[in-house]
Amino acid sequence: MSSQEFVFKQFKILQDKCAMKVGTDAVLLGSWVNTSKAKTILDIGTGTGIIALMLAQKSDALIDAIDIEKNAFVQAVENIAVCRWKERIRIHHISLQQYTSDCSKKYDLIVSNPPYFVDSSKAFEESRTNARHTDQLPFEDLLNGVLNLLNSSGKFCVILPTKESLVFREIAEEHKLFLTKLTRVITRTDKPEKRLLMQFEFAKKIIEENSITIEQDERHSYTDEYKELTKDYYLGF
Repeated sequence: MSSQEFVFKQFKILQDKCAMKVGTDAVLLGSWVNTSKAKTILDIGTGTGIIALMLAQKSDALIDAIDIEKNAFVQAVENIAVCRWKERIRIHHISLQQYTSDCSKKYDLIVSNPPYFVDSSKAFEESRTNARHTDQLPFEDLLNGVLNLLNSSGKFCVILPTKESLVFREIAEEHKLFLTKLTRVITRTDKPEKRLLMQFEFAKKIIEENSITIEQDERHSYTDEYKELTKDYYLGF
């Protein structure tokens, strides 16, 4: 398999034009999200289109996916055009801020694998910087979009590093968007927690909390729980 493409069980991702390649975070989020009651879905910062494709595979929803980067938009269009669910997915080259201003619809489910670096050094390539840093999509703008575009009974799902997750949750709850489901992601049994998968809703509930470990004590020695979560997508599982 070429580094320019990534093959899943039911679709293929071309990634030669996109700054951010297929990564574990996107696969975790796409696998983890529950689409059972969603008829409309919005994917914010779609990149290659991977999460939109994963959610299309396990739902009958109509999906809008947006990205501010031209190359990411072109790549996502390319990937959606050859998938079996292309009639249900629409890709938009637009910022979330502009989409929020222009869009009158509400979504049952919103997902995002957003940029999260705030104070760290930046990549030389502008498109990769935009994909990784919050300059063009601060947490406040992301939440403002969700608040305006999410149905009153809808769900918003996101993956973030642990430190940034705490900041994000605090801002979300200030806007009456409450954490209802949390999965702590541990990359390896001998490593500390690295990421949080979080689901937010407008209704305050008891938080459903658990954890998942990706690898055992050796690289590529995947745990049964990670295989179970991602088995509908990864060829090797």
